[in-house]
Amino acid sequence: MTSRFLAFVPLLLTSMLLGACANPPGAAPKDTLARISQTQTIRLGFREDAKPFAFNGPDGAPAGYSVELCKRVASSLKSQLGLAKLDVQWVPVTVASRMPSVIDGTVDLECGSTSRTLGRERQVDFSNTIWVEGASFVSLSSKPVGRAVELNGKRVGVIPGSTTEKVLKDLSGRGIVPVFVTVQTHTDGIAAVRDGRADAYATDRLILVGEVLGGPAGSTLRLSDDYLSMETYSLMMRRDPDMRLAVNRALAEVYRSGEIVNVFRQTFAPGMVPSPLIEAVYVLNALPE
Repeated sequence: MTSRFLAFVPLLLTSMLLGACANPPGAAPKDTLARISQTQTIRLGFREDAKPFAFNGPDGAPAGYSVELCKRVASSLKSQLGLAKLDVQWVPVTVASRMPSVIDGTVDLECGSTSRTLGRERQVDFSNTIWVEGASFVSLSSKPVGRAVELNGKRVGVIPGSTTEKVLKDLSGRGIVPVFVTVQTHTDGIAAVRDGRADAYATDRLILVGEVLGGPAGSTLRLSDDYLSMETYSLMMRRDPDMRLAVNRALAEVYRSGEIVNVFRQTFAPGMVPSPLIEAVYVLNALPE
């Protein structure tokens, strides 16, 4: 080899290594707002089976409380970034895929029913609180499971990796040990109760209400009065302080302006009103500029 080539090799290797570090294969962009500005596109992840927070509406389009909030966040980001247009791409996610999709950049913001936990915050960022909910369970009215203590030894449908699964496992400290029946969606969990594969299905209470009310006519499911846990919902995103601030600025404006009233009315049944706890969420997160 010539001395000129040997001198060139270190420079070539350095260039290649720097390029690999800057854009490793499959890596998510670190500056989310810059990518959104450049592409004039935001990718919103949504659950297809988390009614009333996120689901496929009658027209096949994403619908629900979290979806409506994300629409308003997207509109605010368009204004904050000074964009002439901002296209919204809706990307379906599941309980299993939602966090990986956020981490690897498949979606910029996840709009569903995701509980904010310290364990999850080791990997992702969360917006300020959008909802407060607790886990509960349903059973057949003909074979009711009314109280949490009655779950001991019962077959309980649960989605793997969900916070409800952890809550159910923690019941062992109270001498309550359910037999877990793995399901992949809320719809499958409800079906498991109806067809006898499970004695109960456990998940967030309001989702259970949506599934029960949206079920076939004449279906006889009983919703337990017991709460297994109390959790807060937030919008999930990659670790990016600028993106988190922009999302929280959008949410704060929704709360301050009273637009949250329209979101609530658009999502929930006529006559339904926010609980005092939900009202507190709106007041405490209506942060000033």
